[in-house]
Amino acid sequence: MAHLIEQMAYVGATPWHGLGNQLSPKQPLEVWQQEAGMNWQIQESPVHYMADAVGHLGTIHSFPEQKVLYRSDSKEALSVVSKRYQVVQPREVLEFYRDLTERSGYELETAGVLKGGRKLWALARTGQSAALKGNDVVNGYLLLATSCDGTLATTATPTTVRVVCNNTLSIAVNGASQAIKVPHSTRFNPQAVKQQLGIAVSQWDDFMYRMRMLAERKVQNHEAKDFLRNVLSEVQPGNPERTGLSNERALTKVLSLYDGHGRGAELEAAKGTAWGLLNSVTEYVDHERRARSNEYRIDTAWFGQGAVIKQRALNTALQLVA
Repeated sequence: MAHLIEQMAYVGATPWHGLGNQLSPKQPLEVWQQEAGMNWQIQESPVHYMADAVGHLGTIHSFPEQKVLYRSDSKEALSVVSKRYQVVQPREVLEFYRDLTERSGYELETAGVLKGGRKLWALARTGQSAALKGNDVVNGYLLLATSCDGTLATTATPTTVRVVCNNTLSIAVNGASQAIKVPHSTRFNPQAVKQQLGIAVSQWDDFMYRMRMLAERKVQNHEAKDFLRNVLSEVQPGNPERTGLSNERALTKVLSLYDGHGRGAELEAAKGTAWGLLNSVTEYVDHERRARSNEYRIDTAWFGQGAVIKQRALNTALQLVA
């Protein structure tokens, strides 16, 4: 089976998804580009097709409304898109962080490509950090991801990582994600995105205030089960004959994580609280949920159904302290 991740790189401890080439800290972006497998360009070509074939030959025609995107290094096709599709190059994903790392205290921690280059991302620590009671530390990150196959707008997402278990969670305030999305119908303007993110990143204190509220909110057993039934109700959409079974299996696993078997479940902030309940779901999605491989796991946890489940868990948890 072809790996979803062609290559990726990281600094520090092995990332939660367990993949990549380790780098020493403070490496220049050029090194990241090489080691993260992002030292190639997305090139484009008009779409052509063959008609009126006689024997092995035919007339070649063009279809001007669409174009083929392909890798400059391997010439592998990536997608067929509208001629108006605005491409974001692999190096642009890394360049987004240049001034942030050189002047604003950000540190790149991981970067790479998924699905043979169809998705690209980089994740940097912002320098923001907060500790809940019992020294339950949460660090702030900024994830920038894009695609060249139409499956993902170029998206900058303020994200948190809980240190004790490496669970990831997108920052949301008042139920709304703080992600900035740039559709591929418009050109990506990194400075404009950073200006918008200035507002989003400033929401860190508000977000952590709400997380502290979750750490103070004690949860009864029946509340925990109701919470999880609500959050996990659509683990396998489009597969109704197996949904119930999968949900019960997922519910049992997440309850086990919550009841003391999860990483950090015994910390004061998490034990018997809404914060612990939320983290049991994020740990399940990031580490325990069935996936064909770790490559698929990172894709769904950040961009797919896993991300949807985590967002639903956050929104549902916040209702407990509303």
